[in-house]
Amino acid sequence: MRPVTLFTGQWADLPAEKLAKMAKGWGYQGLELACWGDHLDVYRASKDLKYCKNHLAMLKKHGLQVWAISNHLAGQLVCDPNDDSRSDCFAPKDCVGNAEAKRRWAIETMKVSAKAAKNLGVQVVNGFTGSSIWYMLYSFPPVSDEMIESGYARFAELWNPILDEFAKCGVRFALEVHPTEIAFDIITAHKALKALDFRPEFGFNFDPSHLFWQMINPARFIEEFPDRIYHVHMKDAALTLDGRTGILASHLNFGKAGRGWDFRSLGRGQINFEEILRALNRIGYSGPLSVEWEDCGMNRECAQEACEFVKKFNYTPSAVQFDAAFDK
Repeated sequence: MRPVTLFTGQWADLPAEKLAKMAKGWGYQGLELACWGDHLDVYRASKDLKYCKNHLAMLKKHGLQVWAISNHLAGQLVCDPNDDSRSDCFAPKDCVGNAEAKRRWAIETMKVSAKAAKNLGVQVVNGFTGSSIWYMLYSFPPVSDEMIESGYARFAELWNPILDEFAKCGVRFALEVHPTEIAFDIITAHKALKALDFRPEFGFNFDPSHLFWQMINPARFIEEFPDRIYHVHMKDAALTLDGRTGILASHLNFGKAGRGWDFRSLGRGQINFEEILRALNRIGYSGPLSVEWEDCGMNRECAQEACEFVKKFNYTPSAVQFDAAFDK
């Protein structure tokens, strides 16, 4: 059975050990450690084996393991234009307001994340890539094909050296296909793989919620990339289009009335997880099912309910045809 884990990003305000105790009580088998708060210091983990050993011992004390770490915030700054003050809080204070300083820090941090994962005995780092062309999504002012292609070339230029470090460490990077990233749907995911010449260090952290609200079939994504699903997030969403609301969410923040879609706690949205788990079974995915809990309408301790929901679908495929006995 695949382990059911909890992504700790939404609990980065809590000490890692306090969250570990809570997660075990909710029924989780492991944590997907966010590389911010005190959950994991990748710079320290890349150099200090004792730090890694103590981190793993703390998790073991609470009956938990770690199969993946996630560094979304640093990854976002690699390809982003970085003159956006919204991301100043992602990087050290001495980088604030300096676009290229943020980028240099991000590139080094993602390389260090690979070393940290290796020292923890973890094979996957999840995260974002950022995108220099996301702001061109709507083609006005006019956007040429050359502008888009240059964005993918820039992505390859910046990420290939990072992925070289991942290759040295025997670790893979899993992009969470997501709006604002270089890959946000099936077609752009193909383009990202092609830009990197299909190197094996780069794959995807499958998260159905970001595909669903774009009206893409999440199970279809799995079938398109059977050898590139390196990690799985479990997160629900709901479309709330009623003739007045819009799919672009009207500049309304999550949880606000009037949005055309929103994230929901698992089982309380509209995503067909039965089809997703059957698709994962067909491709032979055996890694974690990691709950990324996001629902502005509920208390985050409802992550216990989410764990129970995932376990209902976490079955293994049959090794025989159901009617095989008829031939006996």
